[in-house]
Amino acid sequence: MATKIPVTVITGFLGSGKTSIIRHLLQNNQGRRIAVLVNEFGELGIDGELLKSCQICPEDETASNPETNIFELTNGCLCCTVQEEFYPTMRELIKRRDSIDCIIIETSGLALPKPLIKAFRWQEIRNAATVDAVITVVDCAAVAAGTFASDLDAIAAQRQEDDSLEHETPLQELFEDQLACADLVILNKTDLVDSETQAQVLELVKHELPRVVKIVSSDYGKLDPSILLGFAAAVEDNLDSRPSHHDTEEDHDHDDEINSTHVILNRTFDPEKLQATLEKLAQEQEIYRIKGFVAVENKLMRLVMQGVGNRFDKFYDRPWKPEEAKQTSLVFIGRNLQSSTIESQLVAL
Repeated sequence: MATKIPVTVITGFLGSGKTSIIRHLLQNNQGRRIAVLVNEFGELGIDGELLKSCQICPEDETASNPETNIFELTNGCLCCTVQEEFYPTMRELIKRRDSIDCIIIETSGLALPKPLIKAFRWQEIRNAATVDAVITVVDCAAVAAGTFASDLDAIAAQRQEDDSLEHETPLQELFEDQLACADLVILNKTDLVDSETQAQVLELVKHELPRVVKIVSSDYGKLDPSILLGFAAAVEDNLDSRPSHHDTEEDHDHDDEINSTHVILNRTFDPEKLQATLEKLAQEQEIYRIKGFVAVENKLMRLVMQGVGNRFDKFYDRPWKPEEAKQTSLVFIGRNLQSSTIESQLVAL
C-alpha cells in the first residue's frame, strides 16, 4: 500500500495565530504539495480567503483549474460535524493522494481536537491517512491578560492553597484540552509581552501538559516547516495519553451562549475610525474575535483587520479582483452577541 498521507492538525483558541502560521508554511513550503482544510465557527469564511491570497495556492476552482488546495468548512466546529463535514472532504482528498504530500487541518478556535482525531480510526481514512502531529498555538498576550485562561497570578495563588480546587470556566477547559492533545506547542505573539510574562505563560502551559512536549516561541507565526512537519506521531493510535475533560462523555456541548455573527456592507471605511468603533464594541459586548476584510476609499488593495479582545492589527493582503465587489465583511465571535447593535453601529459610522 502507498504511504499514508501525513495530516497535521493545528488547533488553538480564537485569534491565537493559526492562519498566520499556515500561511507562512504555504509561502515557504520547500516544494511540498500541501492541501489545507479550514474549519471556521460561523457562516462567513475569512481564514480560507486569507490562505488563498498567499500567492502560492490556486485561489479559485475554475474550469481550467478544477482542483483547489484550500477547502473551507463553515457549518460548525469539526469536533461536532465530523461525519457530515469532515468525512466527505477527506474522501475527496484521499482520491487525490498521488498529488498531495501532506494535509494541514486548521480547526475552529472553539473545537476540541480529540473527536476529530478519532475520525482517523475510521477504516477508509485509516488506510490512507495518519495524523502526523497535533500542534497547539497559544496566544501569549491573551493568556497573560486572562482572556480565556484565568489570571496568571490568581492561578498560582490557587494552586499554592489547594491543588484540587476547581476554578475552570468552559473556555479554560477548552484551552486545557487543546494543550493536552498537543505534540508541539507554539507560544505565539511573544513580541507583545515582556520576557517575564512570557516565562509565566510558559510555566502555565507546562503545568497543563500531561506529558513532555516540545514548546517553541514564534512572532507572527514565522516558523520553519521542518519544525511543524515530520513528527510521524500516528496520533490516532495513542489518544489514551491525551486526556480530555470530555473523555467520559458520549457527546460534548459547547457553551450555548457563544455565537457568531457577520456584517457585510457595500461601502468603504476609514480604517482608524472603524477600528475605534470595533474597540468600543469589544468593550460593550463580550467579543472574543473580530476578523474580516475592509474596503478603503482610494485603495486598490483589500485591508485585513483582525482583533482579539481590544488588540487589533491590520494589513493589506492583495488587490481587489476586477470581478469582485469592494465590500466590507466582518465576522464577530463571542458570547451573547447583539447582532443588531453591532450592525447599527457600523452602519452609523
